[in-house]
Amino acid sequence: MKIRTAGIFSVIFLLATLFAGVYLVGIKTGFIKKAFGTPANLIIDLGSSFANPGDCWRSLAQGGESRGRMIAPAISEVKKLQPQYIRIDHIYDNYNVVRRDGGQLAFNWQELDLIIQDILATGAKPFLSLSYMPPAISKDGNVDSVPTNWVEWQIVVQKTIEHVSGKGGLNLSGVYYEVWNEPDLFGRFKAGGDKNYLDLYYYAQLGAKSARGVNSFKIGGPATTGLYKSWIDALLLMAQSGKIRLDFLSWHNYSRDIDKYDENIQNIAEWVSAYPNYSNIELVVSELGINSENDPAYDGNLSAIHTLASASVLQTNVNKCFNFEIIDGAGPEKLWGRWGLLTNEKFGAPTPKTRFYAIQFLNRMVGERISVGGSGSWVKAFGRNQGNKFKILVVNYDPTGKHGEVVPFNLINLPYRKFTIKRIDFLGGSSTQTVDIDTPNWSTDMAFSPNSASIFEIEPI
Repeated sequence: MKIRTAGIFSVIFLLATLFAGVYLVGIKTGFIKKAFGTPANLIIDLGSSFANPGDCWRSLAQGGESRGRMIAPAISEVKKLQPQYIRIDHIYDNYNVVRRDGGQLAFNWQELDLIIQDILATGAKPFLSLSYMPPAISKDGNVDSVPTNWVEWQIVVQKTIEHVSGKGGLNLSGVYYEVWNEPDLFGRFKAGGDKNYLDLYYYAQLGAKSARGVNSFKIGGPATTGLYKSWIDALLLMAQSGKIRLDFLSWHNYSRDIDKYDENIQNIAEWVSAYPNYSNIELVVSELGINSENDPAYDGNLSAIHTLASASVLQTNVNKCFNFEIIDGAGPEKLWGRWGLLTNEKFGAPTPKTRFYAIQFLNRMVGERISVGGSGSWVKAFGRNQGNKFKILVVNYDPTGKHGEVVPFNLINLPYRKFTIKRIDFLGGSSTQTVDIDTPNWSTDMAFSPNSASIFEIEPI
C-alpha cells in the first residue's frame, strides 16, 4: 500500500508540474489568453479628456484593380463616408506619367490629374503611394525594379510633388507621399543589402527636399506588408542622424486576429521610444482589412464588425488607418469576396456592402477622446466627448461567430445626475433609458450577441 500510495503521489506531482509548466508557457506566449479569453469590464471616465489624434477610419484606399478612374463610378457614395484622405498606388505605371523625349525625361499628368480630381470630388485629399518604378527609368524595364540612375528617380519624385503640391500646379496642401507600396513584396526590397529600400527612400526624399514653390506636404514610409522592426529601425536611425526627412511611419495590417493590431501598436510605441526626436511621429496603417486575399467575409457582416473592432483598437494611437479598398475590381459575379466597400460598376450602380455602413457608424464618433478601460479579448470599446454629450462605441468581435457576452458598463465622474442613455445597435434599432442618480457613478450590464456592436449616447435631461 505504501508503494502504491507513493506512486500515486508521484504521478499527481508530475501532472501538476506539467500543468504548471504548460500554464506558464501559455501565459508567456499568449496561448492561455487566446484559448480562454478575458471578458470585458468597461470603465468609462466621463471626466477625462485627451487630444484626438484623428478619426483614423476616415481614410480609404483604392488598389490598382484597373487603369483609369476607378472610383469615378462611386463618387456620390464615397462622399457619404466623409473621407479625409484617399490613398492610391500605381501612380506611375497605371497613369503613364513618365516617358522619354529625345533621351530627356518628360511628364504627362493628364491621367493622374483625373483620378486626383475624383478624390477631391469626394471631399478627401490625396494620399499618393509613389509607386511603381516608371518603365522609362527602370533598370530592366520592369515596374518592380530599381532605376538605371537614382538621380532620375529623385527627379520623378520632385516633379510629382511640384505638380500636385506646387503653387503653380494643382496647388494642393496637406498631401501625403508614401515611398512605394509593399516594397518587401513588390520588388523584394529589403532594409539593407543589394536591393535596398533605404536607397529608394533616400532619393525619393531628396526629390521632396528639392521641390520648389510647394505647399506643405508629408513624406514617409515604408508601407510594408506588415510591421517589421528591422524596417522601422532602419528608417528611424537614418532620420535620427539627420540623413533623411521622415514625417510618418506606415505599414499594412491584414488579420482576422484583432490582438495583432494591438500588438503592433504596443511594439511600434516601444521601438519609436528609442529615437527621442521621433517619439511623436505620425503613425499610419495605409492598408487595413480582415484578409489580404479574397475572402467571403468581405461580402458579409464579419468584415464590418472587424472594421469596428480594429478602429476601436487603433484610434488611440494611429492617425490614419486606410480601409482597403473602396470599390471591387471587376470579377466573375457581383459578390466575389473582393475587398471593396462597394461592388463593381460592371453589375450596375456600385452597391454598398455591410462594411460601408460600418464606416458610417464610426462617423458618429466625433469629438475629444475620453478614457475607456477594461476591453477584453472579444469586446473592444472607445469613447468621445461632444461637449455635454458622450458617445461610447462597444463592439463584440469573434471570427468564430460563437461568443456572446454580458458586459459590465461602469460610468464614472458623470457631470450630471439625471440623464438618458440611448443604445443604437449597428444595423438595428435603438432604445432609450432614463437614469436618475445621486452619485457621480453608475453601473449596469449590457448584453452583446456574437459579432454585434452598439453606440451608447449619454446626455443630460
